[in-house]
Amino acid sequence: MLFLEAGRCTSSASAPCRTGYRRRGSEALLLVLHAGGYLGLVVVLSPLRALVFVLVQQGLFGLYLGSSFAPNHKGMHILSADDDTDFLRRQVKTSRNVRGTWLVDVLLGGLNYQIEHHLFPSMPRIALRRTRPIIRAYCRELDIGTAHSEC
Repeated sequence: MLFLEAGRCTSSASAPCRTGYRRRGSEALLLVLHAGGYLGLVVVLSPLRALVFVLVQQGLFGLYLGSSFAPNHKGMHILSADDDTDFLRRQVKTSRNVRGTWLVDVLLGGLNYQIEHHLFPSMPRIALRRTRPIIRAYCRELDIGTAHSEC
């Protein structure tokens, strides 16, 4: 899990440096403020308290991420390495959407629209909900879906 966290941080820090990235300045400023606030909080604590704080915070963050990702894939079809299923069917059959209220949208950060997220990984979170009916209709038209997915 530590490697995933390092990869997430590296990806976040390098994002404003990419060409064509909109809102570079505000993104970079928010990253610097976040890092400064986190380090500022840890530095004022005693070394033991700082270590305990970081361990508890990272552990709870890992639990939160696991709780966000797991419901979307548990009990879903597992494809073999030699499976030649096309991209659309692969994404629909191996993931599911989690239904709920606006609170589920907020808590899962848009990952409750897992099928749409897998089909369009760079799509802004706010657009995933609006894309769902289009994807669902298209899957219905092609007769794609499983008992578990909502497509």
